[in-house]
Amino acid sequence: MRVITSVAEMRRARREMAGSVGLVPTMGALHEGHLSLVRHARAHDDTVVASIFVNPTQFSPGEDYARYPRDPDRDLALLRDLGTDLVFMPPAEDVYSDGFDTYVQVEKLTRRLEGAHRPGHFRGVATVVTKLFNVVQPHRAYFGQKDAQQLAVIRRLARDLDLPVEVVGLPTVREPDGLAMSSRNMYLSPKERQAAAVLYRSLEAAQELWRSGVRDAARIRGRMNEVLADEPLARIDYVSVADADTLEELETVDRPALASLAVRIGKTRLIDNVTLTT
Repeated sequence: MRVITSVAEMRRARREMAGSVGLVPTMGALHEGHLSLVRHARAHDDTVVASIFVNPTQFSPGEDYARYPRDPDRDLALLRDLGTDLVFMPPAEDVYSDGFDTYVQVEKLTRRLEGAHRPGHFRGVATVVTKLFNVVQPHRAYFGQKDAQQLAVIRRLARDLDLPVEVVGLPTVREPDGLAMSSRNMYLSPKERQAAAVLYRSLEAAQELWRSGVRDAARIRGRMNEVLADEPLARIDYVSVADADTLEELETVDRPALASLAVRIGKTRLIDNVTLTT
C-alpha cells in the first residue's frame, strides 16, 4: 500500500493507474462504515484510493476541528488489511495553499437541515470533494447514506459540473442497538453512548407509522420528537420529514421521503436518517 502526502505526487501516481479507480474520501478515525465503502470499492474497481483529510473548511467556528479524532497509524493498518492500493493524506497547507480564495457552493440543497445549522459546512464539503475529484480523477467515489444530505449535495455537484465520476451511496452501518457508526461516537461517555440509541428508536418510530399507512408528515415528525423527549440527555437540533430529492419539508408523504434528525447527547452532536419508501 502506497501512502502519498502531496497533491503533486498524487497527480503523478494517477497517471500510472490503469483500469477503473475507486475513491473513498474520509476524515480518518475509521470505523466499519468507512471500511464497508473500501470493501465495496475493492470489489468493483481495479485501483482503490482512500483519502484521509480532516477538512478545516467544513467546520464552523466553535466546532470540533481541533479535537476531531485522529489515529493515522491505526487507519493505515486497517486500510492495508483491506487491500487498499493507495492512501492520499495531504496536509492542509497543500490542499489550501497560501492565499486560497476559491470555493464551490451548491445552493438550494444546502439551505436546509445541516446547512441551516452549520453555516459554511457544505461550502467546505463541496470544495474539498471537488478538489479530490480533480486530483484523484476517480471513476467512482463512495459515500455512506448516514450523511444523506452530504450525499445529495455531492451528487448534485457532480451532475451540475459534469464531473466524470459516479457517486455511489451505500447503506448506513449500525451498531447492534441501531446507533449509526460515526467517528464522533468515541466522544460519548458510557452513559451517553447508551442514551444515543434514542436516535435510531426515533427513526424506527417514523418507519413504523409510515408502514402502518400514516402519510401525515407532521404526525410522523411529532412521534419522532416524542421518542426523543423520553431521553433526558437528548437535545434536539432538528427533526425532519422531507422530500428525498429536494430535502423540502413535506406535509404529506406521497413520494420517497427522508426522515432525519440531529441530536446532541451531552456535547456530542449526532445525525442519522432513514428513507420512507416502498
